[in-house]
Amino acid sequence: MAQIGFIGLGKMGGNMVARIKRDSEHEVVTFDFDAGAIDNTVKKGAVGAKSLADLVKKLEAPRLVWIMVPAGDPTQQTVDKLAKLLDKGDTIIDGGNSKWTDDMARGKELRKLGINYVDVGTSGGVWGLEVGYCMMVGGPNPAIRRLKPFLDILAPPPDEEHGPGWGHMGPTGAGHYVKMVHNGIEYGMMQSYAEGFNLFDASEFKLDNAKIAHLWMRGSVVRSWLCELAARAFELEGNDLEALEPVVAESGEGRWTVEDAVEKRIPMPVITAALYERYQSQGRGDFAAKVNAALRNQFGGHAVQRRADG
Repeated sequence: MAQIGFIGLGKMGGNMVARIKRDSEHEVVTFDFDAGAIDNTVKKGAVGAKSLADLVKKLEAPRLVWIMVPAGDPTQQTVDKLAKLLDKGDTIIDGGNSKWTDDMARGKELRKLGINYVDVGTSGGVWGLEVGYCMMVGGPNPAIRRLKPFLDILAPPPDEEHGPGWGHMGPTGAGHYVKMVHNGIEYGMMQSYAEGFNLFDASEFKLDNAKIAHLWMRGSVVRSWLCELAARAFELEGNDLEALEPVVAESGEGRWTVEDAVEKRIPMPVITAALYERYQSQGRGDFAAKVNAALRNQFGGHAVQRRADG
């Protein structure tokens, strides 16, 4: 039996703990600022901790501590606090969506203390509890060998065609780098489906979007899990998605992918366009549209649409 600590028990973290406890005898010690989230994991067989210090105290050295908190300052603050509590030979695992350059910097600082740092790009979302998480891992070999029992449990079972559901991508930072590009590709795929169904919505035919998505899953070259999810979304939300606002958020990884492509002078027209489409959905292109309308009015006398209160 192995042992691990989990910090951050939201949708992803809580489900990962649940999968470990459901499918193994491994011990999990959990902490979150939400006491209710801790209680939920305790009901599933985990051991709750009152603080980061209490979590570290409950783990036997050499310790494994997995972080599932938002990227940026929350992750950095958690790593900094743990660095003061952990000992040489312990390992911090970041399973969130950190930027790979942040991982490299953290790994360098933690090596000075003899603490290992592993970055795990985690894909699977809320479905991970049921089907497992695809995990792209970066970090030192000894630490990953110790982490392997948990990666094996969290990942989908291996199959003959594709192998295991997790892979060691390289040194610290490589895991989140591969996950970043994965998310950039995801942006492009999602945008392609969205544009296709947008055309269906404007068609003279009364098309059943869920039926089409299901049909495309039957041998079509565009079949994918995203296509399955499109069918599910149309069934749950209705053919016209009337209750949804046309606003698409972005977590940063698509932007980082495009920024890295620009830095390396690698053309990424599809992923870049998909990223900009998300900005457009957030109203960030509204002023540009106003400028376009004003210019057409000035050079051609074309009518402009004015606000009712303008």
